[in-house]
Amino acid sequence: MTDTTRDSREATERTPTEYPSTDQRWRVVPAPALPPTRGAHRQDLRTTIAVDLGRLAASMSRRLGMGSGGMIGGRLALSVQPRALRRLASGRRVVMVTGTNGKTTTTQMVAEALRSRAPAVSNGTGANMLDGHVAALMTRSDAPFAALEVDELHLVQVTEQFEPAVILLLNLSRDQLDRVGEIRTVVASLRRALAQAPGAQVIANRDDPNIVFAAAGHPAVTWISGGVRWKDDALNCPNCGEFIGDTDRGWRCACGLARPEADWTVTEAGALAADGSQHELDLSLPGHVNRVNATFALAAALHLGCDEAASLARIGRISEAAGRYRTVRLAGREVRLLLAKNPASWLEMLDLVGREDQPLVLVVNSREADGHDVSWLWDVDFEVLRDRPVWVAGDRALDLAVRLRYAEVPCAVASGVDEALSGSDRGVPDVIANYTAFRDLVTRSRQ
Repeated sequence: MTDTTRDSREATERTPTEYPSTDQRWRVVPAPALPPTRGAHRQDLRTTIAVDLGRLAASMSRRLGMGSGGMIGGRLALSVQPRALRRLASGRRVVMVTGTNGKTTTTQMVAEALRSRAPAVSNGTGANMLDGHVAALMTRSDAPFAALEVDELHLVQVTEQFEPAVILLLNLSRDQLDRVGEIRTVVASLRRALAQAPGAQVIANRDDPNIVFAAAGHPAVTWISGGVRWKDDALNCPNCGEFIGDTDRGWRCACGLARPEADWTVTEAGALAADGSQHELDLSLPGHVNRVNATFALAAALHLGCDEAASLARIGRISEAAGRYRTVRLAGREVRLLLAKNPASWLEMLDLVGREDQPLVLVVNSREADGHDVSWLWDVDFEVLRDRPVWVAGDRALDLAVRLRYAEVPCAVASGVDEALSGSDRGVPDVIANYTAFRDLVTRSRQ
């Protein structure tokens, strides 16, 4: 936690251009005793009834093959007890994970790290709004820990209900503009959420100016430095609008917003702590982006008193996250599934596969859960694929093919993923798909 603390009222009342010192440091303190949670919500008859009905609904949903029950159970419980989230979170140490990209993977890492010390519940299905949180919390009333993924715009609703022990702020970039809105709207929502949780430990990305702006006024922040590959949404100061420029280096705006000193820095070898100690990250998941996710998870686990070696061992055994990075069988052959939903996540996935030469299939839909607007295709650097054999499929295959033509990437349009896979006959193809396309492929692979 940070050595420097500030009065919560001061943090709330600080004017937008008054930023705290950016030389914060943190240290690991002895773990607090695990809070008693067994039967905590049983004191409230209405909550008990809501949980019992929610569990029944979730169980029926699974038995009837209608879904995982990750939403319906929580939704029913909330309809019976609107304060179910507050009641179920009481007595637990909850880690909330939010950001545009990496939430699901990082949440799984946090959950596994916490389980090295005690039972922890998590919304591993990705149901990241209040009903999903309730559904996760009611699975085990005796678990003292919870790791919950939360949609960026819903964190403010969570902190209205209870104060998490830790809040992870991963990154912010444009995503589904026709549903989420502009980044400034999300930043403002995050600032309100943090103002409602002055006692939480915030673990934030110091290389993303939007995240720095959202977290800078909070009294307890641990800063993670992993670099920002996607810069187009962070070129201008989120406070005053002035041009910041190269965010790879130390930046400071005239209004006072500046990149803080790092408490953890992600390197090729692992994570470098502020005291100069190197912490090796031996991960099963590929890429720099997952070293960043693992460092966030490690920082959260250490803050909550988990043993470092045990936490890293459990994080290192994760080989897939809700189907991401998983090798599955489709159309009679093995393929690796990757998820990309917006320009920033496409950049990371293309970097992951860009130096390989096996066949590549790109799948893009534009359904409600994806966002109907696919103009973001023109912001993605597809030029890195000029030397790869590429097939395209999905509802917006033709839009993607036009974009690839302008990027001078030869591609073939397929009527579906099966046709694309049958047209490539060597190696283990990578399939990069956006949300609904990825979800459908994961479902097919499990049949």
